[in-house]
Amino acid sequence: MSRILAFAGSNSSTSINYKLVKYTTSLFMDHEVELINMADYNFPVFSEDLEREEGYSDLLRELKDRIVRANALIISVNEHNSNPSAFFKNVLDWLSRVDRNFLADTKILLMSCSGGRRGGTGSLEVVKGMLPRFGGEITATFSLPSFNHTFDKAKGITDPELAEGHKNALEIFLSQI
Repeated sequence: MSRILAFAGSNSSTSINYKLVKYTTSLFMDHEVELINMADYNFPVFSEDLEREEGYSDLLRELKDRIVRANALIISVNEHNSNPSAFFKNVLDWLSRVDRNFLADTKILLMSCSGGRRGGTGSLEVVKGMLPRFGGEITATFSLPSFNHTFDKAKGITDPELAEGHKNALEIFLSQI
């Protein structure tokens, strides 16, 4: 049985990416899944001076250890101006300083969603290029556009074509872990 850690790259209390991750993890039966809320992991803006003066917090080390213990990750990244949020980029900056290869041999299902028609694809593509630098392997991707029209809290993904795309991404991901 694989151990899967799942989270959104957002610290928003109303994150639609967290809702997508939560829905996605509800579909898993045969795996140990841990869903975490990144709003619980606030770090100061990374700087070399701060790193030198204060080092690494226990909270940062805890997050890194949770990621390292997982066999696989499910991440859904939010988008600000066609890029990942400053919050998520900052988390990656800190994690990569504690351990440059913190994602070594980790399989990743990378997702994004947004209220717009692009579904956060700008952020998804940027993060897709970043995570392998830390040792992660993106096994599948999925983007959900127009979240407020294509997702229902009780039903999940309501658009049949998008639901099929999500199912296919999950199947590919699961076949790799």
